[in-house]
Amino acid sequence: MALASRTITTTSDPQSQSQSQSQPQPVTTFLSSHHSSKTSAPTQTTSKPACSTCPTHLLNSLKRDGYIHIPSLLDPVQISSLRKASTHITTLARSGQWPYIRAVPKHLPPWPSEPPPDSEGGIWGVQHLLHPDMPGRKEFAKLYFGNAVIGVVKELLGLNLYDPRSEEKIVMELLNLLVSPTGNKDFELRWHRDDIRWDVDAEEEKRQLEEKSPGGRQAHTQYNIALFDDESLVVVPGSHRRVRTEEEKNADPCAPELEGMKVVKMKAGDAVFYDSNIVHRGVYKGVNWEKGE
Repeated sequence: MALASRTITTTSDPQSQSQSQSQPQPVTTFLSSHHSSKTSAPTQTTSKPACSTCPTHLLNSLKRDGYIHIPSLLDPVQISSLRKASTHITTLARSGQWPYIRAVPKHLPPWPSEPPPDSEGGIWGVQHLLHPDMPGRKEFAKLYFGNAVIGVVKELLGLNLYDPRSEEKIVMELLNLLVSPTGNKDFELRWHRDDIRWDVDAEEEKRQLEEKSPGGRQAHTQYNIALFDDESLVVVPGSHRRVRTEEEKNADPCAPELEGMKVVKMKAGDAVFYDSNIVHRGVYKGVNWEKGE
């Protein structure tokens, strides 16, 4: 399981702001959040950073590579409670008792409200984890708004880590759950950038990259948090700062290999924060749900 989240700052100009077991798991869960800040410039702090890697290194790594792998963001107690909540809602969604899903074989919305048969892959995601009717909502909210996540978000957005008022400048966008398809049916997303169409020409691609990620920095954060050992995210480091190569443009949409690509290998509790316009894809291994995998 893996949780996916995206967060944004309330300014529109990024320049103005200084996811273990031996067998397949039923869910690949990640949180995706987008935060934004109302300030026009980053605030400064002389206190120690919120995590072991200093803010400058976190942001510099994100700007250089387009992603940051942070080990052990969650502790074992958090992992256990989130696994329980995620497994429960996944069971409901797979059996048609939760309508907000991502269904195989669709890559993009609109999504159906009824899951396909398990033999055809079923679902690969559960949406709206903070919906008032969501079972386990309190556990998801505890993670989403918790210090472990918000601390990194604030660092990457240039907000003061130790000023509680800075959290008022953050906009929380979404939180979803990514899960393994059923019926032993693997499911793969094509290579893509989240916010730039794949069919744009080089000139337009360059313009949009510079507009959306000036200097390699965005006005939002996006992340995956693994609840089990996970290797579903594949990225091309550095591709968020350049137009695509001819190989990337002409490759099969789901090509298993691209030059320089990296599989992000996460242990349970790890997180990866990444630029939404890095060239990337998702690869989700199918499981046999009837056997309890």
